[in-house]
Amino acid sequence: MTSTTEPQDFADRPGAALVVGGSGGLGAAIAALLAERGARVVVTYRTQRPVGIDAHHLDLSAPDVATQARRVVDDVAASCGGLHTLVHAAGPHVPMTHLGTVDPLAMADQLRDDAAGFFAVARAALGELRAAAGSLVAVTTAATARFPKRDGLSSAPKAAVEAMVRALAVEEGRFGVRVNAVGPGMLTDGMAARLIDSGELGPEALEITRGNIPLGRFGSASDIAEAVCFLASDRAGFITGQKLDVDGGWGC
Repeated sequence: MTSTTEPQDFADRPGAALVVGGSGGLGAAIAALLAERGARVVVTYRTQRPVGIDAHHLDLSAPDVATQARRVVDDVAASCGGLHTLVHAAGPHVPMTHLGTVDPLAMADQLRDDAAGFFAVARAALGELRAAAGSLVAVTTAATARFPKRDGLSSAPKAAVEAMVRALAVEEGRFGVRVNAVGPGMLTDGMAARLIDSGELGPEALEITRGNIPLGRFGSASDIAEAVCFLASDRAGFITGQKLDVDGGWGC
């Protein structure tokens, strides 16, 4: 008989799990599943403070992002007794457009928000993660493995994040810190939902995309949350420097 009880992978870990971007579709699902599996969860938000959960304001586009990130990490560590997991799931809406039409300043802004923002948070959290021999998981994109047209403004900065994931895994392994990434494919939640709602992905494009996915369907935020929670747990204790694409086989 199969048990319906959620595994309690994080119940015995002192400290908290911090989900950056925990007010968004993917971040909220990740935060909820971490909590179900025993973690004390804290999230960050940029504009809308979530209700019913410990939340801190953090603007990854701000000039003082490093200071903000340090304050959030210090506050979480002080109030929760440490930090064992950091999940970077922040992802503002990025319009789909050909790279040849992208203003260089727009790309610079996106690199700042995605890549430099990720680094600011990761750098601020390293001390706590080392102390806990903890885990960092970055939510990136499956588009760095198989490029879809008009996605460069989103996928290029996330490729930089993935490069830092590998670098941090190599350098921080000596402290017992594991660093991995999860690459969402086409989903019914998160940024994909915003692209559909905005009309940037019409019915014909969606049908073509669905036809290119071996499983023949789109994923969901819960699919991403499962992958993130696995990589953050001790069940993935010998996995670091890796990227797990959750894309229904699209990148095959």
